[in-house]
Amino acid sequence: MTATLLISKELPQLSYESSRDRFDASWQDPLSTLLGLGRAAGADFLEFFLERVNYISCLAEEDAITSISPRLSTGAGIRIFKGKADCYVSTNDLSFQGLKTALEKGLSILDLTLPSPNAYIPETNLELLRDYAVTKDKEIWLPQCSSIEEMGHTLLQANGKLGQKANHIQSRRAMYFRDWQEVLVAASDGTFARDIRLTQSVGYSLFCADGDHRTSIGKRFGDTSDPGFLRQWDYESAAEGVAESAGKMLYADFVESGNYPIIMANEFGGVIFHEACGHLLETTQIEHKTTPFMDKKGEKIAHENLTAWDEGRSDKAFGTIDMDDEGMPTQRTLLIENGILKNFIADRTGSMRTGHPRTGSGRRQSYAYAAASRMRNTYIAEGNYSIDDLFASVDKGIYCKQMGGGSVGATGEFNFAVSEAYLIENGKVTKPLKGATLIGTAKDIMNEISMCSQDLGLAPGFCGSVSGSIYVTVGQPHLKVDNITVGGR
Repeated sequence: MTATLLISKELPQLSYESSRDRFDASWQDPLSTLLGLGRAAGADFLEFFLERVNYISCLAEEDAITSISPRLSTGAGIRIFKGKADCYVSTNDLSFQGLKTALEKGLSILDLTLPSPNAYIPETNLELLRDYAVTKDKEIWLPQCSSIEEMGHTLLQANGKLGQKANHIQSRRAMYFRDWQEVLVAASDGTFARDIRLTQSVGYSLFCADGDHRTSIGKRFGDTSDPGFLRQWDYESAAEGVAESAGKMLYADFVESGNYPIIMANEFGGVIFHEACGHLLETTQIEHKTTPFMDKKGEKIAHENLTAWDEGRSDKAFGTIDMDDEGMPTQRTLLIENGILKNFIADRTGSMRTGHPRTGSGRRQSYAYAAASRMRNTYIAEGNYSIDDLFASVDKGIYCKQMGGGSVGATGEFNFAVSEAYLIENGKVTKPLKGATLIGTAKDIMNEISMCSQDLGLAPGFCGSVSGSIYVTVGQPHLKVDNITVGGR
């Protein structure tokens, strides 16, 4: 029985044989029917997001595995639009009747009523399943990942190596997680797409103390799409790097507060651009009128030497996806070119409400959240200067080698701790410093980034916003900020 022949009163008797262990083309008929039911009830647009997750994390503290945390989940989210209003409901009942009940709940929230018993349910023509999991051979990933036994063995070996490399250790930890996710998106515009994602991360956390001297250093590595990631982790090299940083910072002098030029290291240094500027380029911020850049498209918002991108294509990067959580293929989005604002980061809702084109940026933590405009791999592009050029341009300043935590206000005011810093004198790195905090606003710092080197590096990160916590990449080359407030002693 096809959707064009369905009458509303026949829906309770329908039974579909959709696969329960994978999302495939067998889901087309029930989802087409439900989408048609929503349209018949008066909705302007509907979207179903189905998800299965197989997650596990493992933690080694000192010389013991102290935590192994598995999580399995399955569910669906339904978003419904009527005019400028929308609602979102979720359920973990993926039967046809379970999905239909959730749909009816969402429709009632928008004061939409189901069609009369003798009403025909219009057909929703979905595209042929666009299956990235099959075309890119992703279904073999999960069986090829490290076993629980292998996870524990690797982390114990790694943490033991950290214990050999560092001094004055108070605590040492090695942690790993693997997040496998299968998603299916079906929408009333014909979208019908499936993907499998595999995200993994491993890293160290080290705390050292000697009398009144203390320091805390961490390092995390991340990957997508490689089942053998944990097996290939060079934990000895990573341990050497973390131990070396901790040894230098343990007895470092405290920085003197003031205004300085700074050199920021590549890779995770890009967290400031992500937090202080990237979020302000999401259409969510335009909707709420909380970004100073909302009317600045085509205008200069940064130094002419700054170009920035957001994209989902970099090989194995933490924010890389073949499609977003609204079924749109990923793409590269030029945010800023030579200081000029070129584009915003837009999901479907943001595009509908602001007029900015979708950029494949509708993302969410899980089926429990509606998608929103979110960053993927966001970074400042390489420039024309060498690292030596950057340092040579500073008579007295600070080299921020590794960033720590921080906070950002709604309109771009930020403060970020620097976990590893050094004094620059006459173009040379001299003594280590600790206690530095970078303070400023997005509008100001964007115009102070005057020099970018040629060593672009990316680093994994986690981003929290209205649609939950997602995996992202931050990045930049080494760059110079001409002037910024540094908090210290």
